[in-house]
Amino acid sequence: MTGRMARSDKSVLGLWWRNTDRWTFAAFMALIAAGVFLVSAASPSVAERIGLAPFHFVKRHIVFLFPALGALLAMSLASRQTLWRVSTLVFSGSLFLCILAIFMGPEIKGATRWVHMFGVSLQPSEFLKPSLAIVSAWLMARHHDRENFPGYQLSITAFLIAAGVLLVQPDFGMTFVLACIWGAQLFMAGLPLLLVFVLGGLVVAGIIGAYIMLPHVASRIDRFLDPAAGDNYQVQKSLDAFGNGGLFGTGPAHGQVKLKLPDAHADFIFAVIGEELGLIATLLLVSVFCFIIVRSFMRIRHSDDLFVVLATGGLLTQLALQSLIHMGSSLQLLPAKGMTLPFISYGGSSLIATGFSAGLLLALTRRRAGTAPDPSWSPVFRGKKAHA
Repeated sequence: MTGRMARSDKSVLGLWWRNTDRWTFAAFMALIAAGVFLVSAASPSVAERIGLAPFHFVKRHIVFLFPALGALLAMSLASRQTLWRVSTLVFSGSLFLCILAIFMGPEIKGATRWVHMFGVSLQPSEFLKPSLAIVSAWLMARHHDRENFPGYQLSITAFLIAAGVLLVQPDFGMTFVLACIWGAQLFMAGLPLLLVFVLGGLVVAGIIGAYIMLPHVASRIDRFLDPAAGDNYQVQKSLDAFGNGGLFGTGPAHGQVKLKLPDAHADFIFAVIGEELGLIATLLLVSVFCFIIVRSFMRIRHSDDLFVVLATGGLLTQLALQSLIHMGSSLQLLPAKGMTLPFISYGGSSLIATGFSAGLLLALTRRRAGTAPDPSWSPVFRGKKAHA
């Protein structure tokens, strides 16, 4: 009886509940709940060390959750047209604020990435990632639908402007993520493989150039290749945390390494999970991220909408890469780079931007009419067609 009532409910929320992927939604909610728990475990020692109330960061994290959840729910209800319209506004606004940060933002660790608005610090580059994924996907799909529309040229322009602004800040980690999002979309849209290798070569050349010209980039890479080459304190403490945790962990709130980790609640929260909850919990967390990525790709595998495929692919590339960089940095598998773990780490801008991304993803993977496969935009299909 309840199921029939749910199916007959034609309200906006009823349709949303019936068509949205509830498993992915549940996975996001699980990450949000885990984030509250883990910030509560990791942040008191950090707060006390800098003279704040023990639960200062916990309270702020919960406050930031409200706009994050609001963005998630609002965007998950939106139509495809609304998605790219809102994302265009967010992309334009974020780009403007990133430029503003260069000239007016405070310098933190040699970079100007933050702006202060209404008593709150905001990192606008966090919103560039999901908004560029949507804007670029729409431009590429429009190029496919309308022969004379310069979608690829506009997409390249948008990416180069965004990347150029981030490089001036400078924020090479964010630029790298942005390049991977855009590059993945180009590949899915049918870009020739040779051009993919050319673009990849340009990225490698950029990394080499940054290593030669910028001392702080060279320092990070040197410390990754040779831990004895400089100050590797946080990474070493992170490895100690995983060693202490073992298989089952020391127990919630019983970790000791977090007492000495300056960024235990943010950039190294994965180490806190490893120490207090152990290997099994870290693998479970990795599994949740993997589930969201695989499940979302499965939801769009028969989509005939190029925009949906490219936008979803870009957002999932962002989610996977950001998670991988955070975890890899904590385990010294990658050079140290301050990057939050989505929905888990403390960070207002990151939390709200992640909620925005999750809402976009839920909207794109909603069940809708007309999902018969149409591979006409696929490079594999084109190859077969050319030989027919």
